[in-house]
Amino acid sequence: MAAPLAAQESVVADATAPMSDELADQVIGKPAGPPPTPQHTGIVATLKDLVTDVKHLPSLENLFWVGVGAGSAAAAHPADSHVNRSLVDAAWAHPTFVAGAYLGQSYTLLGTAAVIYTVGRSTDNARVSHIGSDLLQSVAIAEGMTQGLKYSVRRERPDGSGANSFPSGHAADTFAFATAIERHFGWKGAVPAYAFASYVAASRLHDNVHYLSDVVFGSAVGIIAGRTVTRPGHELPIAVAAVPGGAAILYVRRGE
Repeated sequence: MAAPLAAQESVVADATAPMSDELADQVIGKPAGPPPTPQHTGIVATLKDLVTDVKHLPSLENLFWVGVGAGSAAAAHPADSHVNRSLVDAAWAHPTFVAGAYLGQSYTLLGTAAVIYTVGRSTDNARVSHIGSDLLQSVAIAEGMTQGLKYSVRRERPDGSGANSFPSGHAADTFAFATAIERHFGWKGAVPAYAFASYVAASRLHDNVHYLSDVVFGSAVGIIAGRTVTRPGHELPIAVAAVPGGAAILYVRRGE
């Protein structure tokens, strides 16, 4: 046990201090590389993984993204009505965003993921079926969290059509999809995937069914879902520890 312990470097920082560059890269920076392809990618394995992913939702990394989403939504809240009016009344907006409502539907995203998964299974390509499985799980978890929040918050939609505005399910599902794509393909996949997710989120403002703060927080929900499903080991190498006079964040980097 001495050698593995000696290979660890522990950095202790004040809980209010900014994250290290390496930790920031892992949480919000460049992708850490695709998750390893599991030995089994069948339906039973996918369902088991989904249960495991739900259990791993409570984490320090996800708490960080909740903070980012909540803070960004609070900052966007004063502009909610103004942004919607600007997009609803813009002549260019309707032809631009008309497809967003359909492309961002959960059944569209789940159907696309199911096709990828089926192709992988039918061709015995474990990597492709793994990608499809992760996409299915990401959207399913995002949708589950979104519906739970919608019926807890009960925010009225801007068009008055119902009390289920916060957060945006379209934004959550598409950002979950995009985050899973990012993890598997790096920035080459992330750029078009996040551009697509942003387009769908903006279309909800033009359709006047969500506020800006709804889609901002929904995007964070999607990122949480996508990163939880695809995160290697389902854990972040940081922990909180009590120290005299307060708390400290420990970052442990293991030797190669």
